[in-house]
Amino acid sequence: MNFSFDRYAGIVFCAIGIAFMIGSRSITASSYGSNVGANIFPMFLGGFLSLMSVRLIYETFRKQQHKSKSNLDYKRFGIIFTAAVLYAFFLEDIGFVISTFLFLLIGFQTMERGKVWKSVLIAACFSYGVYYLFVNVLDGSLPGFPAWLGIS
Repeated sequence: MNFSFDRYAGIVFCAIGIAFMIGSRSITASSYGSNVGANIFPMFLGGFLSLMSVRLIYETFRKQQHKSKSNLDYKRFGIIFTAAVLYAFFLEDIGFVISTFLFLLIGFQTMERGKVWKSVLIAACFSYGVYYLFVNVLDGSLPGFPAWLGIS
């Protein structure tokens, strides 16, 4: 395992999380037809990313670094990076639930091939669960399903 890569990735993602939290302060605190402002989700996302990054940094310092070098997996990184770009690009067109489901499914299958039904179930429950929680419980607004599906 390449602990130095994990440590540097943790530092970079911690900085990105802090930037999300700082950037969310410039977003309006309320939006039309929503009790939850547009700044809440990036603030929590940035905080969560920063906390997970701090944990990753802590774990890499805690473990001893092996002398052997491990190869970086550029193929998996490329697949997940491309999926993330496509996720952001198609979010408005196909909606949050479908785009999040597809992104998670691709991510799960990229990291661990097989167990497709388990990946489908987790991706479906997570994408719809987050949508339901944000829209129905917190009265926020997300693009749910595309209009051409006829599901409201």
